[in-house]
Amino acid sequence: MIKILKNLTTKEWGFIGVSVVLIVFQVRLDLTLPEYMGKITELVQMPGSQMNEILAAGGSMLLITVGSAAVSIAIAWFAARIASNLSARLRTKLFQKVQSFTMEEVGHFTIPSLITRTTNDITQIQNFVVIGLQIIIKTPILVVWAIIKIMSKSWQWSLSAGVAVGALVLLAGVLIALVIPKFKMLQQQTDDINRVSREHLTGIRVVRAYNAEKYQEKKFEKKNETLTRTNMFANRAMAVMMPGVELIMNGLTLSVYWIGAALITAAAVTQRLTLFSDMMVFSSYAIQLLMAFMMLVVVLTLLPRASVSASRVNEVLGTEPVIKDGYISESKNGMSGEIEFRNVNFKYPDADDYVLENLSFQAKKGETVAFIGSTGCGKSTVINLIPRFYDVTGGEVLVDGINVKDYAQSVLRNKIGYVSQKAVLFQGSVSSNVSFGSNGSKDIPKETVVAAIATAQSTDFVENMENDYEGYIAPGGTNLSGGQKQRLSIARAIAREPEILIFDDSFSALDYKTDRQLRSDLKKSAKGATVLIVAQRIGTIKDADKIIVLENGRIAGMGVHRELMKTCEVYREIAYSQLSKEELENE
Repeated sequence: MIKILKNLTTKEWGFIGVSVVLIVFQVRLDLTLPEYMGKITELVQMPGSQMNEILAAGGSMLLITVGSAAVSIAIAWFAARIASNLSARLRTKLFQKVQSFTMEEVGHFTIPSLITRTTNDITQIQNFVVIGLQIIIKTPILVVWAIIKIMSKSWQWSLSAGVAVGALVLLAGVLIALVIPKFKMLQQQTDDINRVSREHLTGIRVVRAYNAEKYQEKKFEKKNETLTRTNMFANRAMAVMMPGVELIMNGLTLSVYWIGAALITAAAVTQRLTLFSDMMVFSSYAIQLLMAFMMLVVVLTLLPRASVSASRVNEVLGTEPVIKDGYISESKNGMSGEIEFRNVNFKYPDADDYVLENLSFQAKKGETVAFIGSTGCGKSTVINLIPRFYDVTGGEVLVDGINVKDYAQSVLRNKIGYVSQKAVLFQGSVSSNVSFGSNGSKDIPKETVVAAIATAQSTDFVENMENDYEGYIAPGGTNLSGGQKQRLSIARAIAREPEILIFDDSFSALDYKTDRQLRSDLKKSAKGATVLIVAQRIGTIKDADKIIVLENGRIAGMGVHRELMKTCEVYREIAYSQLSKEELENE
């Protein structure tokens, strides 16, 4: 938690300082009340006392109570302001940190866990700060002040208060020691619940298609029961706290009156009135002392979970991305769209086997280079190394003659238009999705958006939408078909007007006619851009300037379509599995 509090601003530390002053003033007011209560007790018992004296003391008590309530409201306002600002700042920092993560860090934490840390964990911290800030500061001040007041009374009463405080500390210590491990488990199990729920909702179509609802329910129930058991144990343990505190408070009250009765009985008649007044005052001090500890106990019930949450948030904030920015903010060597792989080897983090081995090739400005091969041969891995989603294990990847590791990541990615295997759209409009992000130079104008949509063969369905180019896109593009989402993803890459266009199996959702027309229009609109295509269909890549055939992470063949049909057995097998011999000969 201390690390988390370092995120407070100077202004917020100032608010804390003001809160401390107000709390000291509030404690002073609260501890003054018993003195007036004692005074009223004496006045009631003393012969010849005037009613106006009693009313004056009662009026002072009323004013002190109102003043204490007003100060309490002010302290609560400061605490809420500090907690809200801190949680907002932590969420922003967490989001920005996750933005900088590579696929390796995201895979390490997992997406459900990162979502839980950004929402639930920060809420736990916020709740602790808004309540704890008031009580943690107030309790020590109130305890010390109350003990000083108590010590001035009978040692028997002081001893009873000390025993009560000791019992309360022991009770709180034992319970917190029991529940802290459970609270750690609780946050991890919340991650599991989020993971299962997210997995189910993402794959809802597959679940329904295979009538797997019962299987999913059992999987969810198992995680839910584990979470419930842990929660029940922690809550039952903490539930013992309040009855325990009440038992100690009532025991203290009983002991105060029992000791008081014994002291009054043993005292001289002239001292009995004073002792009775002292007993009433001491009873109030003792109750305030225990109430302070009880409030502290309430905070201590929040502390274990908040502490675990703080550790989880700090773990993310303290993680440094494996991929760091290079020193080149712009390339001025006159090259544009040139890509070269030099003896590249790559294996995924924590994997034993290499996915790519000794890969070397060049893609020159304006060329179309295609990658084909069996599933799992490393096609997508190759193109993911260019925008540095991962860094090579060995060798070099060069863009415009410069190692990609030497570029600032934003500069490198400004050169690239990337279309992923799975079409990804964001909630908003058609235009906001196509003009998404920054290309490092200027905002993408409406004319470029319209032209990119036309190149992606999307004009017809976009103009038939309500509000056409400003038509609504649901989160994830769920109101569009797979082919429509894929074409808008392609339009987004084209609209950036990049040096390099990367299509990771992006034409698979398109029919052959649309595929052919899109590639034909792409040659005209993206003339001069280097195009890299990962594909499964021979028809998509046969016109490429260079086709690279991959097998088990190695290059099995490289050349144009006609050459590979003669020289590469792997390519021939793929071709004949898709097209007849006559169709291939007619091409």
